[in-house]
Amino acid sequence: MDMLQLMFTDHTLRVVSLGSILLGIISGVLGSFAVIKKQSLLGDAISHAALPGIALVFLLTNSKKTEVLLLGALVSGLLATFIILSIVRNSRIKFDSALALILSVFFGGGLVLLTYIQKTPNANQAGLDKFIFGQASTLLKRDVTLMGVMGVILIGMVILFWKEFKITAFDAEFAQSLGFSVTKINIILSAMIVAAIIIGLQTVGVILMSAMLIAPAVAARQWTDNFSIMVFLSALFGALSGFIGTLISSMAEKLPTGPTIVLVISMIVFISLTLAPNRGLVWKHFRDLKNHKGINEDKILSDLYYICSTHGYELKGHEVAGISPTMAAKSGGLKELTKKLKALKMRGLAFEVEEGHWSITEKGIEYMKKHFIKEEM
Repeated sequence: MDMLQLMFTDHTLRVVSLGSILLGIISGVLGSFAVIKKQSLLGDAISHAALPGIALVFLLTNSKKTEVLLLGALVSGLLATFIILSIVRNSRIKFDSALALILSVFFGGGLVLLTYIQKTPNANQAGLDKFIFGQASTLLKRDVTLMGVMGVILIGMVILFWKEFKITAFDAEFAQSLGFSVTKINIILSAMIVAAIIIGLQTVGVILMSAMLIAPAVAARQWTDNFSIMVFLSALFGALSGFIGTLISSMAEKLPTGPTIVLVISMIVFISLTLAPNRGLVWKHFRDLKNHKGINEDKILSDLYYICSTHGYELKGHEVAGISPTMAAKSGGLKELTKKLKALKMRGLAFEVEEGHWSITEKGIEYMKKHFIKEEM
């Protein structure tokens, strides 16, 4: 409660938390499209590619204003995106190979430029390396205002071009058959993703920004098959991770905010992968057990049906050991076989004629004919 109260009274903490929440919302919305388009690594490539733009702008202007540095990062990111798309379109190099190539070249160039800057006799260069890992604690009110303005523009464009972005993300060929310019739509969407990445560089840095872009969407995907709900949940998870990460980092001295935010969203991803009702590993395990149980019961029912059919469909009882010899021969087989026969009885598909003797029911015969037995022509 004290921390929540401090969140509303401490100016610096309020600014950092608001900036982190805005970043989570923006990243969550646009990251959903990257995940659906199977371009998750695009965020990693673009965030790394922004580094040389930051360094070059500093060399040209000798200014560390956030707006100036982020403009350089934006230009560099857009250039990298253009090169990646051009390589894929005009050569046989696959998308992932083009990403890896551009990521390494641009990031290597950025590190070279940063090393050169650090060796120059210029005291103003201090702090540029913070863009590698991020430093959310340096966020100022004007930085958050800039993020808010950019967020409104980007989310407004998503709403405006929702139909085009959605149909292109799911089926580009169908979108093209409807008359949409898939190339232009992809360029616009890629540019928006670049802008979202650039916004987050100061908070989580070039190395961790890809996680901030992709993780909320991956978590949201586990909970729903509806894309609109997925985008909403992704934005919600991004905002929660920004808020909780900032809160946790403020509790301990020298605990970096950016990495803490990424750890929080990673935990949300882990929980989603584990516990989500439709896709979660826990529920999948229980479904597999249920399906396996159902398959075994149907196998025993088919044995009962075969025995019944060979006796002119007379509903007479048969000993447990003779119903399914393979299962009865196993260790503890008779006990397990009896257990499954009782489960079939609960379903109304089998009944115990007398103690230890079982038969299929009329309902069981109809069930077998409907689901497994092909009628003779």
